Amino acid sequence: MSAALAGRTAIVTGASSGIGLGIARRLTADGARVFAATQSKEDLEKVLDQVEIAHGFVGQLQEPGVADSLVATAVETLGHVDVLINNAGGGVIRPTLEHTAESLRDTIDNNLWTAIYCVRAALPHMVSRGHGRIINIGADSVRTGLMDHAIYNAAKGGVHAMVTGLAREFATAGITANTVAPSYVRTAELAQLFESGLAPPRLLRVVEEGTAIVPIGRPGDPAEVAAVVAFLAGEDSRFITGQTIYVNGGSSMG
Repeated sequence: MSAALAGRTAIVTGASSGIGLGIARRLTADGARVFAATQSKEDLEKVLDQVEIAHGFVGQLQEPGVADSLVATAVETLGHVDVLINNAGGGVIRPTLEHTAESLRDTIDNNLWTAIYCVRAALPHMVSRGHGRIINIGADSVRTGLMDHAIYNAAKGGVHAMVTGLAREFATAGITANTVAPSYVRTAELAQLFESGLAPPRLLRVVEEGTAIVPIGRPGDPAEVAAVVAFLAGEDSRFITGQTIYVNGGSSMG
């Protein structure tokens, strides 16, 4: 166990699987106390079974007021919150003209509104303490333009853009804001789906395209994304703000 984040506290949204679970695991290994946000009690139990988190919260963060309850509960449990990691998301990946009004709304709600609501809920607390780290999980597809990602990219692009405004507005308040944008990451859940043979052919094509443009020649791993998040959550990143850091094996550069 590292002590790099000893004494730090963090909220991780979407913490029950994939990248979010990897982030929760890495932050706790580095000494942080983690408060996990999930959509169901079953999801929270999964986190509690796998990671020694401080505790958690169940709720639909895309709904007004829920993020306020999350932050208030985290502050009550942890005493204070140093780091907010907006990982909750998940879009409907499909051709633009096949989206419905519901899938359009769900994609924007799950990825952009959750981040906006959580940021607005956490900022007053961070400002009052003169310290904070806001880390949004974005997407490399915003820059590479993967097949069927236009609407998802609209939501994640908003997540990317938000940090530049936050970084400038709250720089003198001791708060940094950055985005970590992964390329296709082979999570345990996706691996299981592909191995089952039940993955839709179009999803397989999207994944093949996403992997083919990576010079390193493979998908990412949740632990590799979590390592960058852990760095941004710590003190050594204090002069980095307003940035999007791509964890993508070189699929987009510059």
